[in-house]
Amino acid sequence: MKLIIAIISNKDVQNVLDSLSKNGFSATKVSTNGVFLEDGHSCLFIGVDEAKVDEAFDVMKGAVSKRIVRNYGVQSTLTGTLLKQPVDVEEYGGVAFIIDVEDFVKF
Repeated sequence: MKLIIAIISNKDVQNVLDSLSKNGFSATKVSTNGVFLEDGHSCLFIGVDEAKVDEAFDVMKGAVSKRIVRNYGVQSTLTGTLLKQPVDVEEYGGVAFIIDVEDFVKF
């Protein structure tokens, strides 16, 4: 058994949850804070059999989108710098970790 912890952009999370459900996977969504994605993100906890890990990733990959976002640089107290010039940055829809599950108990 494996536990997938996926950090998904809030722009994609509902689509990911719907796709996982349609494909027979169950997930628990936890709202989180951090600096990974500017527009917010959520953590999904997905318990899967080891043989279905690749299938779960295929479903998630098909439900998120990469996008180009405009980033306005870093805040600075310096004047006359180019630090606040807009830059286009590629934003991924999510990132995931796979953890071995030693035991699984329903109660």
